[in-house]
Amino acid sequence: MRAPARLITATAAAALLIGCVSGPAASDSDSARPDGDRKKAGERVLVFSKTAGFRHDSIPDGIAAVKDLGAAHGFTVDATENAGAFTTKNLARYDAVIWLSTTGDVLNGKQQSAFERYIRAGGGYVGVHAAADTEYDWPFYGRLAGAYFQSHPAIQPAKIKVEDHAHPATAHLGAVWDRTDEWYNYRANPRDRARVLATLDESSYSGGTMGGDHPIAWCQGSVDGTPGRSFYTGGGHTKESYADPAFRGTSSAASATPSAPPRPTAVPSRATPPSSTAPPPPSPAGSRPDPAPSSGRTTAPSPPSAAWACSGTNPSSSARTP
Repeated sequence: MRAPARLITATAAAALLIGCVSGPAASDSDSARPDGDRKKAGERVLVFSKTAGFRHDSIPDGIAAVKDLGAAHGFTVDATENAGAFTTKNLARYDAVIWLSTTGDVLNGKQQSAFERYIRAGGGYVGVHAAADTEYDWPFYGRLAGAYFQSHPAIQPAKIKVEDHAHPATAHLGAVWDRTDEWYNYRANPRDRARVLATLDESSYSGGTMGGDHPIAWCQGSVDGTPGRSFYTGGGHTKESYADPAFRGTSSAASATPSAPPRPTAVPSRATPPSSTAPPPPSPAGSRPDPAPSSGRTTAPSPPSAAWACSGTNPSSSARTP
């Protein structure tokens, strides 16, 4: 069994990239591990950014941000848009896979099966922004991500209400945080499935459609009753999201947290392209509004293991204001 990895969870107020993770990508039983007796040397994260629909021009900035964090905190970051990386053998090398603004059908059936085995064996998933606009016809992925994209208004400032300060990824934040991004509406509320960490105040911006309960960042300590874990943030559309100095900074919290506990523990909706569609080139300049600057408070990276400190579901939900 692998020793628990001690990666750094980097957040920017639970609305930017929540990138990266901790915890081994294997079950507590070596016999159930996707790679059998194979062991991983060092912590490693895969950033996957293939698109078969809309292409975010912030993807290179997101990759660079995760690589910078890896260099600063001692974990290896590989980045790919090649779905061929999704094999049982290759995925076993990684503690987590970050789906960075992926769109459309990006994996074939065999690749989906390999990734599902990886998660069920204890692998980690981090979904960023358009990861929710991905794989609509794969039910397991929908449960893993927590919710699918429905629509979004124009980029604009909004208030984020931090609902759960007990989670390390949001412990550094105030009760309300103001920032600018592209705010997704989702087809369903993930609250029944996931532990919601932050919500959008729909009275603070135009175009929200989810009423008084609009989650924007959440996590799952177990996926489908397996050791697999997931973390999703709706932020990260703009390039500025990944350039914020506070987001790239360091904090004493990054070295003050113990290692992860043992496992198992409005724009119309985009059409889903066919799975055979090749990744398109970046959208022409001017096809969307220019990203607005990031604003508001950000946090330094959260402690190791923060992304997977997600046991339970919505522990503060009883105190949440409707």
